[in-house]
Amino acid sequence: MEIALAPMEGLVDDILRELLTEVGGLDWCVSEFIRVCDRLLPAAAFAKLAPELGQGARTPSGTPMRVQLLGSDPACLADNAAFACTLGAPVIDLNFGCPAKTVNKSRGGAVLLKEPELLNRIVESVRQAVPAHIPVTAKMRLGYDSPNSALACAEALAEGGATQLVVHARTKVEGYRPPAHWEWVARVADRVSVPVLANGEIWTLDDYWRCRSVSGQASVMLGRGLVSRPDLALQIAAAVRGEETAVQSWAEILPRVQRFWVMAQRKLAPRYAPGRLKQWLGMLTRSYPEAAALFAQVRRESDCALIDRLLGMAGQNPGNLDLDQERRLQLV
Repeated sequence: MEIALAPMEGLVDDILRELLTEVGGLDWCVSEFIRVCDRLLPAAAFAKLAPELGQGARTPSGTPMRVQLLGSDPACLADNAAFACTLGAPVIDLNFGCPAKTVNKSRGGAVLLKEPELLNRIVESVRQAVPAHIPVTAKMRLGYDSPNSALACAEALAEGGATQLVVHARTKVEGYRPPAHWEWVARVADRVSVPVLANGEIWTLDDYWRCRSVSGQASVMLGRGLVSRPDLALQIAAAVRGEETAVQSWAEILPRVQRFWVMAQRKLAPRYAPGRLKQWLGMLTRSYPEAAALFAQVRRESDCALIDRLLGMAGQNPGNLDLDQERRLQLV
């Protein structure tokens, strides 16, 4: 049984991977996708999106990180996968699940689910290019606009040499709209001989048990559910072991949000850092009323110094921040 952190472009970067994996419960995580077009990428391109390669391909808490590639050219993907292995990638993951229009227009992600034979050639080329001890895995959706091709796509990936599949239980056209069709994950798992992880609409421990019952899979990949509830993997792992674990309170989550803000400012230009904070805070509002109160205070702010003070005040008086008073203090 495995619990993994999903790769999410523009959201789960190395900062959030560090903070979420240190909470516990995760067996591995995946980098944001590294887009491969028509050339061999430089080492800097891998270091930018997968800096953990410089740390033994592990997050600071020791969670293994896989390198994910996205593209449609089998030979070019193979060359870049081989290069990633020389940089320390312990596993090569291939993205056939991204539903973004801009990605699909350039023949990347879920649009390739229209072409099972191409999926097979990509995986086979990558498998042949990387050392035998390096696993090649893949993440897919149920299809482009219908799940009717799900089984053919899964078979193509497994026959090409993928040793594990993550199945996001929706089509590309469905995007992230509920529900997730977990029953199709069960059909995929019945069709292929490689391990399958279920993915999609797992927001709570109860969701996990329902997904497990319908999909037949104990192993899962958590995406937005874990971002909005950082201790979800910990809860699931404990429950599977038959143990109880206390749900983490906002008082335990807030210090991680404050650290995230500090780290984001170090990594990003001042005009971009506030947006990253708001992005995560906005998702945390699903699970924590206190996050909603803090988000309401910072959502229209772009001044990093003011946001610093608001985050500091949140720890002292959560949910009751006086923004007008804080602005007056800033002007003193």
